[in-house]
Amino acid sequence: MLNTDQKRIAFIHGSWHEDIVLQALKGFKDELISRGYNPELIEVIAVPGAYEIPLQAKLLAQTGKFAAIAASGLVVDGGIYRHDFVAQAICTGLMQVQLETQIPVVTAVLTPHNFHETDEHINYFKTHFVKKGKELAYACDQAIVLKDKVSQY
Repeated sequence: MLNTDQKRIAFIHGSWHEDIVLQALKGFKDELISRGYNPELIEVIAVPGAYEIPLQAKLLAQTGKFAAIAASGLVVDGGIYRHDFVAQAICTGLMQVQLETQIPVVTAVLTPHNFHETDEHINYFKTHFVKKGKELAYACDQAIVLKDKVSQY
């Protein structure tokens, strides 16, 4: 049986739009606690922006101290650069981390097509990130369970 209360998990988040992004942490923690995880073993790491998440994920994974790593960020179209390229680089980087380190990496780095810093959008995404945090916790838990099953073969 899996001892979820002893599993250490890293939660990395971008600092841009932190008031929105950290709503995922709320949903993430609530869901993991309901699944028997110890909230004191969830290490929260802030990075400057979502682009910096993959490197931090790799550094943390290489320590071997984490059962899984979760990431949350918001990549928006600021009109200066192609946000879709940034989002793709993040996803590719996180996939590479988990394949190289064999530590599950799950992500809720979102790239909305239309985001404007209006109260309506901010409130919508705050609520949406709580939901995504819960989904992220589910994926994190399942990745840990599957990895533990495979290690028993």
